[in-house]
Amino acid sequence: MSSNLSSRHQQISTLILSLLLLSSAMLLVGIFAPMMTLTKFVWIDNSFSLFAGTLQLFIDGQYFLFIILLTFSILLPVAKLILLLRFWYADSSSCDQLQNFMSWISHYGKWSMLDVFVVALLLVIVKLGALASVQVHYGIYMYAGAGLLIMLATTIISSIAKKDIENSLES
Repeated sequence: MSSNLSSRHQQISTLILSLLLLSSAMLLVGIFAPMMTLTKFVWIDNSFSLFAGTLQLFIDGQYFLFIILLTFSILLPVAKLILLLRFWYADSSSCDQLQNFMSWISHYGKWSMLDVFVVALLLVIVKLGALASVQVHYGIYMYAGAGLLIMLATTIISSIAKKDIENSLES
């Protein structure tokens, strides 16, 4: 196996690139676009994005929550996109590299950004209770959509890599 996955699987390469680019755009919008508006005591509105909320945790001295949210909801999804693109277009996708990728994907899947983010949102909503109402905006849908597209691209790339491993072991 000397060429990259993209060149070996040209029939699906455009789909993979489209999924990765679309999920990248949606992730960026989801991180910086308004996700929700909190209305406290009927007259005080506060809209925020994932980035603004994460930054506010830092400003408020909630460093542990800041690190958790920054790591699992912003940095890891961006890193996963970069690594998926790199892996798909890497010049030498040897059997060992494919197996390392499959191992990485299985471990990374346990740290899904959507799970962590949904739990964080539920905590905010439950914590506010009767004190405030929450109105959801398009940023949360873009973020969730990006997460789903990243998972779809990961599944497709993983299945292709797995088939390549099987084919190379048979030869």
